[in-house]
Amino acid sequence: MSDLKGIPALFMRGGTSSGPYWNAKDLPADPAKRDAVLLAALGTTDGISDEVDSAQLGGVGGATPVTSKTAVLSRSAVEGVDIDYLFAQVDLERPFVDTNPSCGNILSAVGHAALEMGLVEASDPITSIAIRNTNTNALMEAVLETPGGQWSYMGNTRIDGVAGSASPVVMNFLDVVGSKTGKLFPTGQRSEDINGLTVTLIDVAVPMIWFRASELGVSGDESKDALDDPALLARMEAARLVASERMGLGDARGKVVPKMGIASPPKNGGHVTSRYFVPQSCHPTHAVTGSINVATAATQPGTVVSEVSSAADFTSQTFVLEHPKGQIEVELAYRDGPDGPEFDKAGIMRTAKKIMAGEIFVPAVLLD
Repeated sequence: MSDLKGIPALFMRGGTSSGPYWNAKDLPADPAKRDAVLLAALGTTDGISDEVDSAQLGGVGGATPVTSKTAVLSRSAVEGVDIDYLFAQVDLERPFVDTNPSCGNILSAVGHAALEMGLVEASDPITSIAIRNTNTNALMEAVLETPGGQWSYMGNTRIDGVAGSASPVVMNFLDVVGSKTGKLFPTGQRSEDINGLTVTLIDVAVPMIWFRASELGVSGDESKDALDDPALLARMEAARLVASERMGLGDARGKVVPKMGIASPPKNGGHVTSRYFVPQSCHPTHAVTGSINVATAATQPGTVVSEVSSAADFTSQTFVLEHPKGQIEVELAYRDGPDGPEFDKAGIMRTAKKIMAGEIFVPAVLLD
């Protein structure tokens, strides 16, 4: 009898990220035991010792932040919600699984994964799946093309950062203001000074600190490799730690929230140029949650993002952000509020792909 045990899993690409998707019933209910399984499955550790392999050779992780992600799905007990979705970021440098943030790219494949697992049924011609992100308690909707009640992955939709085309997934984000702090601007300020830098602290889909590129001595449209400069990252990280305390998120050392972004004027016909950090390195493309954040910040007067953006005074339109591999379009909708337009919801087009279905093996003792 083997001392390894297989756990059913789907390996999928969601947007510009990839990782295993699990049915919650197949994982330990205890969070600590679950995290040990995820560490072993992705390969950061063997799940038993704290010895770290940042190459993740013993698991299915891809040894980068965007390929060391995973999702846990279950039917929701919340009225009007179909699926509960837990996102987990598996650390590459230490035995740690972070379930504080969400991930919009991994979310992009949750609808397909739920269909594959039999957690929801497909409709004709489209299937709308209500999803609750249990990390932040935010609500989303995934809309998939399912003609005749059949779902597919092939199609004509392209997203920058992914080769080829695929079937479209429309992601509608319905309840994302104050995702962690309960406020759009957690400090009550649209811009403020941290360590001599003018920054904006904003919480939409994910808490973030935004920097103006010119104040950091960069143009803002550099490549990921150019921005992964130790001196630049150290300066930004010092400000991020202060920002976290001001936002009420506590000590951010070793944590991925709040995220960081650099904003600069658009170069290729979009509304703003954005570089998103995860946070210790620049994202190769852009996070979906970060896209909603920067789009919202750009339309709020007085933020460092709005000051460099070409977007102004609109209440419903397509916002285009420029990232290292191209562009992302965000459909923004606003409602009338007591102090002017208030953010209502955002929609983004993504794609997903089923890569593998089978079992991922971990030490059997982790499942005892």
